[in-house]
Order: sequence, then C-alpha cells, then structure tokens
Amino acid sequence: MPTRKYQRKIFKENKLKKKLKKFLRVCILIFLFCSFSIFLLFLHYGKELPRPEKFAEKQLFQPTQIFDRTGEVLLYQIYGEEKREIVPLEKIPKDLQQAVIVAEDANFYNHFGLDPKGIIRAILTDLKLGNRSQGGSTITQQLIRSSFLTNEKTAERKIKEVILALELERRVSKDQILEFYLNQVPFGSNCYGVQSASKTYFKKDISEITLPEAAILASLIQAPSYLSPYGENLEDLLNRKNYIIDRLLKTKYLEEEDAENFKKVIIDFAPSKEINPFKAPFFVLEVKDYLFKNYGENYLKQNGLKVYTTLDWDLQSKAEQIINESEERNEYFNAFNASLVALNPNNGQILAMVGAKDYFGKVFPEECKVDKNECLFSPQFNVAVLGKRQPGSAFKPFVYFTAFDKGFTSKTVLWDVETNFGLGEDDYIPKNYDQKYRGPVSLRQALSQSLNLPSVKLLYLSGIKESLDVAKKFGITTLTESPLYYGLPLVLGGGEVTLLEMTSAYGVLAAEGYKTDLSYILKIENDQGDIIQEFEKEPKKILETNPCRMINDILSDNLSRAPTFGLHSPLYFPSYQVAAKTGTTQNLSDAWTIGYTSSISTGVWVGNNNNDPTLEPGVVLAGPIFHQFMEKALEKYPPQNFTNPDEIERESPILNGEIEEPYHSILYYIKKEDPSGDSPLTPEDDPQFLRWEEGIKKYINP
Repeated sequence: MPTRKYQRKIFKENKLKKKLKKFLRVCILIFLFCSFSIFLLFLHYGKELPRPEKFAEKQLFQPTQIFDRTGEVLLYQIYGEEKREIVPLEKIPKDLQQAVIVAEDANFYNHFGLDPKGIIRAILTDLKLGNRSQGGSTITQQLIRSSFLTNEKTAERKIKEVILALELERRVSKDQILEFYLNQVPFGSNCYGVQSASKTYFKKDISEITLPEAAILASLIQAPSYLSPYGENLEDLLNRKNYIIDRLLKTKYLEEEDAENFKKVIIDFAPSKEINPFKAPFFVLEVKDYLFKNYGENYLKQNGLKVYTTLDWDLQSKAEQIINESEERNEYFNAFNASLVALNPNNGQILAMVGAKDYFGKVFPEECKVDKNECLFSPQFNVAVLGKRQPGSAFKPFVYFTAFDKGFTSKTVLWDVETNFGLGEDDYIPKNYDQKYRGPVSLRQALSQSLNLPSVKLLYLSGIKESLDVAKKFGITTLTESPLYYGLPLVLGGGEVTLLEMTSAYGVLAAEGYKTDLSYILKIENDQGDIIQEFEKEPKKILETNPCRMINDILSDNLSRAPTFGLHSPLYFPSYQVAAKTGTTQNLSDAWTIGYTSSISTGVWVGNNNNDPTLEPGVVLAGPIFHQFMEKALEKYPPQNFTNPDEIERESPILNGEIEEPYHSILYYIKKEDPSGDSPLTPEDDPQFLRWEEGIKKYINP
C-alpha cells in the first residue's frame, strides 16, 4: 500500500502537469490570437498596397513658395515639381546598384523584406553611440515609406510599413523592387530617381557615370539636403563617398588598388547656377534653414506653404548689381570678395543680404578647393552671417557710447600724440592711419575723423570690460573672450564680429537705444491662404537715449569728418542726414563701411576670405558700394533727421573741453572710475598717467 509520502508526491506531480497543460493552452491561445491578429492586419493593410506599376508613376506635390515682401517676386520653391525620368534596371550601372545596396541594405538579396540582423545591429550601434543615428530599415521598407506612408513615428505607421514590405516582397522580384527604389528615391535639388540625379549633378546619362560618381549618388540618399554638393557640407559628402567605396572593397566588389584610386578622383559637379537657380540665394538659405527646422522637409514639399519674407527685391537686386560692377575695381586693389546687409532698424526686418559677391561663382584661385582657408573667394560662404572678421575702427562707436554714458561729452579733450601704452616690457604704440598727430582734439573730432590715439585712451577711460558689456547689449555676440585677451587694441577692431550683427548694432543707434530681434519672414500662409504664422517683433529699450543721439550727431557731421575724409567722400549725401563709419584692419585685410539713417541701416564688407591684405582702406573699397546702395535706399526709405542730443554741462572743466597751461592729460584731472567725481589727489598712481604725460611733453617740446 502506497505510503502517505508517496501519495503526496503523486499529487504534486499531477498538479504540476495540470498547471503545465493549462499554461500550454494559454500559450497556444495567445499564439493563435496573435497569429489571427497578424492575419487580420495583413488583410486590412495588405489591401492598401497599390499595384507594383504605381511605383513608377510620378507623384504630384504642392511646393512651398518663398516670396519677397510684396508677394510678387518668387525667390525660390522648396521641392517644387519633381524632376524624374524612369529607367529600367538594366540601364542602371552595376556599380551604382551595388553602391546603393552596400550603403543602404547590404543584405538586400538575402532577406524577406525585413532584416532582423540589420535591426539588431542598428539598435546596438545606437546604444553604443547614445543616439538614434543608425537605421535598420531595408530598401523595401524605405520604398514603402517614401511612396505610401508619412514619416510620423507611430506604431500604426510602422505596422503598415512592415506588412506592406512583406507583401511587396511576396508579389514582385528583388530586381523589380530595386528598380522601383532607384527610380523613386530623392537625391536633393528636386531630383527623384537616379536618371534625374545623374543629369542634374553630372550632366550625363545614368549609363555613363563612373564608379566614384555612383558612390556620390549613393551617398546623397542618406541626407539629400545636408549632403548637397552645393551646400556647406561637401566634405561630409566626399567622406561618405569614400566610406561607400570602402564598403565595396570589403564586399570584394573592388580591388584595394582600384578603391584607393577611386577615392582620389576629383568629382566635377555641374555648375550650381544650372541646378537650382534662385533669387537672393544667401537670404533664401537663411529662410530655408528656419523652415526646415520648424516644419520639416516632408511637410514643406507637400503642403504648398506661401512664405512672405522681409526682403525688398528692388534693394536686393540693386545691391547685387553694385557689388558685381565693383568687382573689377576692387580686384585691382587685391580685394576679391564683398558682402552687404541692409535692415530696418525700427522693426529688425532684413531688407537685403549679399553674403558674397557671386553665390554661383567659382572659388578663386581654383587650386584652393583642397583647403578652403586658402581661398581668396569662396562663393557659397555667407560672410554676412558666418564670417567673423575684425571690424577695425567700425568698433569705435561702442566705446564712445560707453564713454558718453559714463559722463564724458563730445567736447571732452584728449591728446592725439604719440603714446606708448605698453606696461612692463611690451610696447604698444598705435598710429593714426595718416601717421600724423593733431595734439588736443575733442571726442567729436576723434570719432568723426577716426583718430586712433584718442580712441585707445578713451577705451582705457571707459573700461574694456564695460565697453564689451555695452557691445553685447548692442547685439554683438562673438566677443566672448576676457577683457585681458582683447586689451586696448579692442577699440581699433581687435575682436572678431559679423557684418550682420554690426549692421544691426548700428541700427540700435538709429533707433535711439531700441533693439528689435532680426527677422527674415513676415508671415506664412497655408495652401488655403490662412495665416499659420506671423512675425511681429517688439522693440525693446536697452540703451540710454542721449548717448545714442550724441553718436548719431557726430557720425552724421560731414564738416567734422572732412579733415580726414574730405567734404565729398562716399559717406556724404547732400540731401540727407546719414551717419556713417568706416573700418580698416591694421594689415588692410578687412575693409568696412557701415551707416544708417532713421529708416535703414546698411553695412558693407570688402576683403578676402583667407585674410590676405588688400591695398586700400574701408572708405576706398567698401565706401563706394555703400554710397551707391544708400542712394537707392534713401529714395525708397526717406529718413527723418536725427534728434539733436542734450548738451549736458559737467562740473569738471576738462569734461567740457576746457584746457589750460600747463598742459596735462585728462588723467591729471579725473579718476577713470568716476570721471564726474573729485580730481585725484595722486594722479601718478594711475599706471598710464606718466606715459600720457610724456606723450604731451614730447608733442609740445619735440
């Protein structure tokens, strides 16, 4: 008879078997349910798969159109009418087919529409890199997604993508799928399909392309806009081309020697002007950048937005014309590039932008393509926005503003005499442009005539840190180093700035201390004409009014600047009050002229991309461009006269311009930390005092 212990064992075993059977039944039910659900999903979504020939049909999208401010001048269309020519697979070179496969789906001919290994590999790579940089989609999935689905990242879309990919693989051959894909995939510049891309970028039939050109086309599939051969990321495109050649080598498609030779081949792209002509290219690219970031490429290419920009086409075309006509003259003076920006200081709207003299031109000299830093002229580099250049004396108004805000007046006298500002072993003895010294001069004379010695002294009196802080308030963002880094040469343009920010900063003076954020766009409408975004920027008061008026009064005083520039310089406009300032770096590598009225602020830069010196200063190179442009601008935007500043009398006679014998520097009478306070008891305590006194003595008794 079984023992009680044995009975308990049998009972437990039976109980375990029952649980196991129950678990298996549940698993089978779950499996059947999942299988049935998948079957239903296939039935539901499989019906949506179009006939295979649908892949060869042209799809029509509504382009996003970018207009000038009037809405009458079309500047550019984003993904307008697609350029596409269908070609059979047998006409597409094997080199290109293989390059696309190794770049996009190495296991294409072996999987069933999905590539589990590729998905796992992508996930592991993403985890390793800490971002979603890798994709696991097969060519079949990409074809389905680009043809019939959106880019929205939802579970439903992914389910559709998987099911349709599996169904497509069941219906048609691999070669047919590859043919569909190569005729469907976008390559940028409105090109869809390999034939259109080949004719656009290389001006040849797809059957005639070389292996390096095939690798270029395969590279573009990953990011057509970013890797455009006409954009700023050409180096990234060439690097990906070499990566694909390495992949072809790894798959034994190429021999190592051939692969290395193919990497060295220079790719000749068709001129960009023939690819995608558009008006105001540098301005439009800034608008496109905003639109891409905020709306996305797919949305822009399909939804027919109308973008009304701030651009004044009359002024833009005039600016381009003037710069084009000045090319020969400036090249004579070894200046091979020019840039111009104009904006409305009262609302921040950019009215004209020429980032370089010819967006569609060729780099000069051509051999510098290898190292762009050696180019005198790089056509598609936007100097106005991206070029950090030294402004020369064009920086002085910010220092003078700081001084006026601190209590100095336009009558305050500084000595324009030879002075060694160096402390310790290092000498610093700046010169005026004409190598002359004028003795005692007012701040009005010093700024209007762009005298260097008094300006260096004024920076010392105003404070380097304080002047940098004021420049930041004006909107200058590039001067990020410490005051010690810049030192006293800051007032002569010792820091790097951009033309756009400088022109906007001068506009703050025109607006008497009000600053408005810059804008490129007025409004955006959908295809129904409804406004979906409008750009109205509110001006903010950031600076005191009277110091602005003092600067405006000085920079528009033609008689005061005449001793240096002459009565009829490019800065003078007989019928209008125009404030203007030139700037030239010490080695003549940068030539500036920036000026403004109450209604428009314009900045012009002339020079070379590689910082090679020119042969003339800013007033000679940039001045004529500024003058011709402003003549046109003043007709369209007639200004009001500047408001006269309040003349404030200070208690200290020296601040009011009174000097008497025996002559001393201003440090004898004031403390730079508090110019309106009591005179210093021991002025010699100031480290610059004896040096400034010595300069005056040498000037009086040479």
